[in-house]
Amino acid sequence: MGEFNYDSGRLNLPFVGHCTFARAPACSDWATIDAEVAVLGVPNDMGTQYRPGARFGPRAIREASTLFSFGHGGAYDFEDDVTYLPEASVRMVDLGDVDIVHTDMERSHANAELAVRQILQAGAMPVVLGGDHSIHAPVMAAFAGHGPLHLLHFDAHLDFVDQRHGVRYGHGNSLRRSSEMDHVQSMTQLGIRNVSSSNRTDYEAARAAGSDILSVRDVRRLGTAGVLERIPAGRPCYITLDIDGFDPSIAPGTGTPSHGGFLYYEVMEIIQGVASRNPVIGMDLVEVAPPYDPADVTAILAAQVLLNALGYVFHARSHGSG
Repeated sequence: MGEFNYDSGRLNLPFVGHCTFARAPACSDWATIDAEVAVLGVPNDMGTQYRPGARFGPRAIREASTLFSFGHGGAYDFEDDVTYLPEASVRMVDLGDVDIVHTDMERSHANAELAVRQILQAGAMPVVLGGDHSIHAPVMAAFAGHGPLHLLHFDAHLDFVDQRHGVRYGHGNSLRRSSEMDHVQSMTQLGIRNVSSSNRTDYEAARAAGSDILSVRDVRRLGTAGVLERIPAGRPCYITLDIDGFDPSIAPGTGTPSHGGFLYYEVMEIIQGVASRNPVIGMDLVEVAPPYDPADVTAILAAQVLLNALGYVFHARSHGSG
């Protein structure tokens, strides 16, 4: 066999090498974060009320993200005529995962909150990989002092239960807990539908807390422009995206699937519009449960959503909007 010529660098195909989100450099010392984006896994699914498995979500999303990391110098979108995330344009690191203490939700949430606080102290934008939706509450708590902000929530479920049998920090309570935080000024909840985790009083409480609740059919009637008109322009926006907001035909790997959900571009066009009108200050994507999707379709969707969302956010920033 002859010698290989590496003068032009390694080909470095997706299935080669260490697996970090989007092949970003790993950063194990969270006191030395030097990046614009810091990816953090929170593999906690102790808040689930039905099928567990989202603890394996961060690993699956990272693995899937390598599919979109061929090193082509960015992702050219011919419809927008834009190259998103051009090479070396956005400094991103992967921090690995928060330590989860089994059966101890309080300590696990405290670990998540502390990690996100470190990201914010470093001036980076947190991109958090769940885990079930319970992880959203400690992430949001870390944003104290970074408001007022608007919450954009994609989900099949309202997640506005106050408590059940004394449980206040499960995956059905997360948006209720966030709404109680002083820095959360308003909310838009999209995709809520059908047999949900909440009753009429929870919907009334959400609206009283400043939430605009739209079902999938509401979103389709309004269209992207109509939805964007209902989101306060210019206000810092945090996005929390439960993968079961998508239809289970394209996102089967989740603990509580609900038919009648969004398709890919319905969500992405809203995120793209928000990125052009609002500073997006953080994101979490939750409830990817790989054991229920042996083809990894759900994890690939999650990775594609996050990478394209980051492309929209940083393109908007580079052009003085968002």
